[in-house]
Amino acid sequence: MSCDFLRLAQPGVQKLSPYVPGKPVDELARELGLEPAGIVKLASNENPLGPGAKALAAIHAELAELTRYPDGNGFELKSKLAERCQVSAAQVTLGNGSNDILELVARAYLAPGLNAVFSQHAFAVYPIVTQAVGAEGRSVTAKDWGHDLPAMLAAIDENTRVVFIANPNNPTGTWFGPAALADFLAWVPERVLVVLDEAYIEYAEGDELPDGLDYLAQFPNLLVSRTFSKAYGLAALRVGYALSTVEIADVLNRVRQPFNVNSLALSAACAALDDAEYLARSRALNDAGMQQLEQGFRALDLRWIPSKANFIAVDLGRDAAPIYQALLREGVIVRPVGAYGMPNHLRISIGLAEENARCLDALGRILARG
Repeated sequence: MSCDFLRLAQPGVQKLSPYVPGKPVDELARELGLEPAGIVKLASNENPLGPGAKALAAIHAELAELTRYPDGNGFELKSKLAERCQVSAAQVTLGNGSNDILELVARAYLAPGLNAVFSQHAFAVYPIVTQAVGAEGRSVTAKDWGHDLPAMLAAIDENTRVVFIANPNNPTGTWFGPAALADFLAWVPERVLVVLDEAYIEYAEGDELPDGLDYLAQFPNLLVSRTFSKAYGLAALRVGYALSTVEIADVLNRVRQPFNVNSLALSAACAALDDAEYLARSRALNDAGMQQLEQGFRALDLRWIPSKANFIAVDLGRDAAPIYQALLREGVIVRPVGAYGMPNHLRISIGLAEENARCLDALGRILARG
């Protein structure tokens, strides 16, 4: 008789369901016998421009050193981030993507008997990392699809150690302004770590969104999490970072795995930080694509959730699962978000103009068939 290893796992892990990413192009091609080149993937909030030329050159220059372990301290990248963000290098924690940062926080600050607070319709990794360490996850009902910050404050009690907030939020694209964030931080108890997830912050312009870095000096219980996976176009390399006090960074580094960011990622991220032109192109393409999709939804008489990220959630007014499947058969991959409590929505990443048009055309044909 074989042993039941699920039963032997930690209670929180037993109840978890594995995170399901956006369907890969090759997987859909195998399933439906489609040509990969003819498939449009708008499911994972990836940058449709592809990596920047400076990042690619940095990767190529690093290839000869693949037999060497990476710099475990990430000195060069930390130094560049510290200079860019006007903090000390000791305040920077590097992660294998920003997901790694979220897990480090959970491992360092959560445990059975403690809890973390997050919003309904927020990033799935927040409850996953919380439950995996045996802590309680407190999901607070959203307001207009976004964070209800006063309600999240009310959910904090003496056993709360972490609050996860995302601005903009994934998968809804909703956001809150500087005044709302300042008020929230002012009322959160000092013993509660606030994780401000800014994975999509580079897509905002001007004062559209508060910059978490502006609040670090005033609020020592704040950690700002960011990534190179979105606007910088390096999703496959998995490199993210956190900015916090030196004390919090020291705690995270105690549980961080050695060499958690590889050499190619470190070099590419350094180069990406110096590629202002690529970042500007990414933002411009995203703005144009967002307008294109909104106009298309309007023509199809569909509603959507306004977004400040590189994706948009469209309301189909009915169960979206059959429409998602129909889009797959058309060679268009988007993201169903029923698991986020949004069964009538599909999340669509902003692609190139022709990819957006392909998605809208396919969606129009499917809806016309009823």
